[in-house]
Amino acid sequence: MATPDRPGFVLPLLLLAGFRTLIDDLHAELARQGHPELRPAHGFVLQAVGAAGTTASDLGQRLGVSKQAAGKTVDRLVALGYLERADDPADARRKLVRMTAKGHDGLRRSAVVFDELRDRWAATLGPERVAAIEDDLRRMVPSDVFRLDVPGWFGG
Repeated sequence: MATPDRPGFVLPLLLLAGFRTLIDDLHAELARQGHPELRPAHGFVLQAVGAAGTTASDLGQRLGVSKQAAGKTVDRLVALGYLERADDPADARRKLVRMTAKGHDGLRRSAVVFDELRDRWAATLGPERVAAIEDDLRRMVPSDVFRLDVPGWFGG
């Protein structure tokens, strides 16, 4: 039960602040490692593009944004060298959006940095406490915890 010293609205704010701290620390490290252009939303886009690539229309659906919004983000990531457009071998009328080597490198580095950040939290809070937080959150969130439509949900 919420109490005056622990009102209900504080929990989502703390969860968001924890997320923001991790993401800000991730992007500071990615910048040091040669990816200063990557932004938090770009990670969702790169994940949604995936190893096989996708169309801009499908990308928009995966992200929960319009095809136009997805296209603008793709344009930006193409300009930065993280994505490329290519002909779809299965349908000459369609264009695929695919990750470049730079895009794969950004995702690979992100995974390594997230492991390092988790280790930093474990060093501060204790490994058992971090594991307990993860276990508790798994009990409370839906099983489809990794949702790519966060940009659309958050922005719209």
